[in-house]
Amino acid sequence: MHRIASIPARINIIGEHTDYAGGLAFAFAAPQRLTLKATAIAEGFEGESTIVSLWKEAKGWPAQLTVTSEIPIGAGMSSSAALCLAIVLCIDKDIDSFQACREAQRIEHVVLGTECGLLDQMAMMFSKPNHATLIDFSTNTTTHHHLSESHVFKLIDSKIHRTLGEMNYRKSVEEQIKNRHVKEENQRVTKAIRSSPEELGLLLNGSHESLRTIGVSLEEIDQQVMILQNTPGVFGARMMGGGFGGMILVLVEDEGILPRAVLVQPSEAGFVQEFL
Repeated sequence: MHRIASIPARINIIGEHTDYAGGLAFAFAAPQRLTLKATAIAEGFEGESTIVSLWKEAKGWPAQLTVTSEIPIGAGMSSSAALCLAIVLCIDKDIDSFQACREAQRIEHVVLGTECGLLDQMAMMFSKPNHATLIDFSTNTTTHHHLSESHVFKLIDSKIHRTLGEMNYRKSVEEQIKNRHVKEENQRVTKAIRSSPEELGLLLNGSHESLRTIGVSLEEIDQQVMILQNTPGVFGARMMGGGFGGMILVLVEDEGILPRAVLVQPSEAGFVQEFL
């Protein structure tokens, strides 16, 4: 018997660093995916050491574990959350989607040492093609909102990649500044749901400025974002993900703008298949 889990990367349109504060986020699953194949064996565990550690922490059965991934590591697209979700789904193919998110978060905390919220996991498990997912972390509920073809998102790799757990931004920023960011970011999420591309672009720019004030951006990324924001055909741009490196999300007029950048559109949620 073997199981194969397929988990998408995460694109967060807006609503960064709000999940652990009971706030809002507006996200979707990207086409890039991570795949885990778990094949039952008589005893023991075979696979890369970190994968095996996560598998054991989740109380997995004896297995040979093989991962292939299109999700870049340390680029703000949540490769670690995708791996943890894949492990949880392979171990228990019938687990409830939200419980899978909770368990994936737990093993990431324990084994990888990252104090993540639930944004990544919920965006991956509750995504719907052609839609963005509004996540309310005060109730851990989701609603889907159609994204029109006029909302064209692209990714720019800043070429600055971080190591998981290397920075603890939450302890380094004054509480008042963080609270203001969450309040204002929640307001931007609410406005984003029915905004035009031009309006959403301004919200993205505002989000990046707010992220800069709470200290999760870097001067090198700020410079790249500013250049993109002032590029003809770009509505807005911001750093995406936990911070300190990774991808820059850009909203453009059409696919011809920034032709070398990666086009991203809402994709299928995570799933698992079993083969006997």
